[in-house]
Amino acid sequence: MECSSRSSNFPSDLEYQTGFGNHFSSEAIVGTLPQGQNSPLICPFGLYAEQISGTSFTSPRKLNQRSWLYRIKPSVTHEPFRPRMPRHEKLVSEFNQSNSSATPTQLRWKPVEIPETPTDFIDGLYTICGAGSSYLRHGFAIHMYTANKSMENSAFCNADGDFLIVPQKGRLWITTECGRLQVCPGEIVILPQGYRFAVDLPDGPSRGYVAETFGTHLQLPDLGPIGANGLAAPRDFLVPVAWYEDGSRPGYTIVQKYGGELFTAKQDFSPFNVVAWHGNYVPYKAVPDVIYFLNLQYDLSKFCPYNTVLMDHSDPSINTVLTAPTDKPGVALLDFVIFPPRWLVAEHTFRPPYYHRNCMSEFMGLIYGGYEAKADGFHPGGASLHSCMTPHGPDTKTYEATIALGNEAGPHRIADTMAFMFESCLIPRVCPWALESPFMDHDYYQCWIGLKSHFSGLSMNEDNVDLQKGKPIER
Repeated sequence: MECSSRSSNFPSDLEYQTGFGNHFSSEAIVGTLPQGQNSPLICPFGLYAEQISGTSFTSPRKLNQRSWLYRIKPSVTHEPFRPRMPRHEKLVSEFNQSNSSATPTQLRWKPVEIPETPTDFIDGLYTICGAGSSYLRHGFAIHMYTANKSMENSAFCNADGDFLIVPQKGRLWITTECGRLQVCPGEIVILPQGYRFAVDLPDGPSRGYVAETFGTHLQLPDLGPIGANGLAAPRDFLVPVAWYEDGSRPGYTIVQKYGGELFTAKQDFSPFNVVAWHGNYVPYKAVPDVIYFLNLQYDLSKFCPYNTVLMDHSDPSINTVLTAPTDKPGVALLDFVIFPPRWLVAEHTFRPPYYHRNCMSEFMGLIYGGYEAKADGFHPGGASLHSCMTPHGPDTKTYEATIALGNEAGPHRIADTMAFMFESCLIPRVCPWALESPFMDHDYYQCWIGLKSHFSGLSMNEDNVDLQKGKPIER
């Protein structure tokens, strides 16, 4: 069996397997998976057995991630890697004073325009900020991408860490060694460290966000007092089924990101020649309410949000979809948090996010709609960064409109929106091209300058009883 090129093989009804963290198996041809062992002397159909490990061999069983791939030719069959020229100057995986800056100032960017010159996913990828080092296997990077063309006769491999991709504009057709994924805005995809993949753009112009984690993988958060159900459900994660390409592909290029630098190696076949596979380490996707693991897809619209039903505003941690934990309990190297459509019903409560200084650092993006805490200036495709202990919260218009309603405001539904946040315990350093970007919103601070004092100057007695009812008295 020989499958045709990937760009013409993305049916609208792609098949998936379901579940998060399961051990999956898939074969494009019945009988190609070995039975009873992983590496027989001769594999069925003359395939090569190849393992890819996402954790150390001796990691505890509950944390161990690996998959076995059965392919037409092994991935080692390529020429030596050479530095990719010209160099990609805007990818960073080790953050220090030589390539990035520390700033506590609140930052915001307007949506970046799609380039006019032909640009694929690799060339359209650039780092905004991050912390730590891929060499030391601890840290994260936050990137964005703008692209307008599909990758041609090439595949990308990230040796530094896992990619969590959040498309904002344009679908992505992603071919991986485990199968194919169609990822739409409102969905997310996780591409684990070491997997080779190619990105096609069926809609042309494309834009989105990428979080990269070094040294640890994303997982579902514990639910604690919530109980057994809620937030992202494991059954909503989708895993691809095996699909392969065969035949000669002269000059095929593998582009590998290694230490933030790009290297290329030539081979004469497609890397997507895996006829069968099994394991628990695979790419996955998700959509705004759904996430796919192991070539997993998740649709974010399937996320089951929780909120207060009486008073006060819940902490944003209640909206965590995926987390990359550290060794310290409850502290994340990176959390992926969403703010989906939901009802607000709290009584005697300021319902938008409260004013806040946080030991975590927060990078926000907007997929579609508006964000409840920012009446102006934060648009789909834009981004903001509020670093460790930098104050942030609702803008002046949001605050004034909220308190004007007083306690007479009934239940209110936030609809047609999907904002998200990458949150980390590490303090990010910001890349120079992000600070010097023409899309930097230099007037961001102005959104809070209009906040005025509502202090009454009175003691807590009958004279200021209205203040206790949510209607401040101005003096």
